[in-house]
Amino acid sequence: MSSGGLGLGTKAVRFVTSALASFALLQAGTANLSADEFKTPAISAVRVEWRAALDQLRSEIGAQPAIVSAFTFTGQRRLPAFDPRSMPALVQLNGVTSQLFTGIGQSPVPVLLPFDAGAYLDASLHGAPDRLSLSRYQADFRPVDLFDAGPAGYDAVFSFEPGAGDGMPQRTFARPVEVQITGSILIYDVSDPLGGKGEPVKTLAAQFPDLRRFIREGYVRYAFTRFGVPYVVSIQCLDSAPRAQRLACREAYPVAERFLRALHVAGGLPSRPRTDIPAETAERPAERSSDFSFRAPGDIVANSGYRRQGGRADFTAYSQIRFPLEKAPAFVHSQEFRNRRPSDKPPDELAGSTTSYPWRDSFCESRSFNVGQCPGGFGHQGQDIRPAPCPERNDGFDRCDPRQQPLVAVRDGVLIRSLKQEAATLQINTRTEHIRFRYMHMNPATMDTEGILNGRHVDEAEKIGVVSNYLDHPNGTTRHLHFDVQVFTRDGWIWVNPYVTLVSAYERLIHGRGREIGAESGAAVAHAVPDEAVHSNSQEGGTEN
Repeated sequence: MSSGGLGLGTKAVRFVTSALASFALLQAGTANLSADEFKTPAISAVRVEWRAALDQLRSEIGAQPAIVSAFTFTGQRRLPAFDPRSMPALVQLNGVTSQLFTGIGQSPVPVLLPFDAGAYLDASLHGAPDRLSLSRYQADFRPVDLFDAGPAGYDAVFSFEPGAGDGMPQRTFARPVEVQITGSILIYDVSDPLGGKGEPVKTLAAQFPDLRRFIREGYVRYAFTRFGVPYVVSIQCLDSAPRAQRLACREAYPVAERFLRALHVAGGLPSRPRTDIPAETAERPAERSSDFSFRAPGDIVANSGYRRQGGRADFTAYSQIRFPLEKAPAFVHSQEFRNRRPSDKPPDELAGSTTSYPWRDSFCESRSFNVGQCPGGFGHQGQDIRPAPCPERNDGFDRCDPRQQPLVAVRDGVLIRSLKQEAATLQINTRTEHIRFRYMHMNPATMDTEGILNGRHVDEAEKIGVVSNYLDHPNGTTRHLHFDVQVFTRDGWIWVNPYVTLVSAYERLIHGRGREIGAESGAAVAHAVPDEAVHSNSQEGGTEN
């Protein structure tokens, strides 16, 4: 069995994989896999080398003898590795750093942060004033914007004001540069043609021998392994020449490398070995729905993919979530492409329109965003969801307000969002999942006012907003929700297709199993608008995080 603790007999356990099946279906140009066979994701759990983490902690605080003497590095060896008493130095460290990073001891992997615990403790012992800036111990990074630790690992976001130091970007940006770091005991094993690539960083090779730098899906990323654990440091940026108030990826290099040089062991604690293995298939209602139908995964509107390529047949339900709209009916369709068919009926009354069944996948529709899971390397990143139109006669207690159709949290989790950002991300961190769900098109000012901000914990089905139409400005797009899914891999957080995850969630919401319509059924209506009609500069599925 897999574990985050010590003394395990296996390095990793793979729960289930559907990558080969999906690849074969894609190559064959068909999506005939039974709708009864939605798969759960393939996940590996790493073995953590905690003794090596203790050795590093000892070396990091070795310059302060008073601090070394305050820590107990010799544990009771006969205790199980996951027993806190077996590693008292970590318990002591967590007691100190939890005042700054709440819940740090919940992480089953060593927490690496740009925080010099030894220097901080030494200053405290020698009477440093409380008003002394915490940034002094964090290589000039501000106090943490987000810290979230749980059974799968930890995530943190720090910000940095450009211009503070030699070699840093010297121009003005719209907001401080945000640096993310994730360390995870769980790795999603997706079929990834771009995985594992990158270039070494010679100036950091001594500190991080296996470090690789690469630009992917709107972020510059630095991936490395320490104590058997995958860590990824990333900064959102433009893979292009600098633009007004926007950070180019090359400008992000010195900020990320400053962050990496400042990393120290800040906490964490071994966890009890895992014994639970998720089922290989997702649960679905036994009773059939009388009306809900959906086209097969990967069956996007013809010629709507990048360079007219098709979609990707991914039959994975990445999580058993609550559907993100409060009420049914809801509809998943393309917002960029329309099927052209002669009719006198209004568009929303046509079968295949944005407010009718069957649903249709749009994950790999052509956009200007990198999506490694799509055949052409570019795609939509997620799915667009529209609520049903309010009826014309709209009175009574349960009155439908088209501007107040609620969005809800799909799981218990923590929100990731800074002030003024257009996207709200819900992160799930459990013994079996390390996954993110992103909501877009709500008004940023409204989200600021309602506290949809970094670190807020929400419960499943809790209202977090309403379906809206914000895209850089009010009325910037149609009224819908853009919803996407990211999972953690050795390359960091990458987008995966949420289509089957949404189908599965919707079936549970309506208590009925949908009817899959194969690709051949849609051939007669698969006439897309020309490629030039795609809004290549759309920010609909952008990389606001």
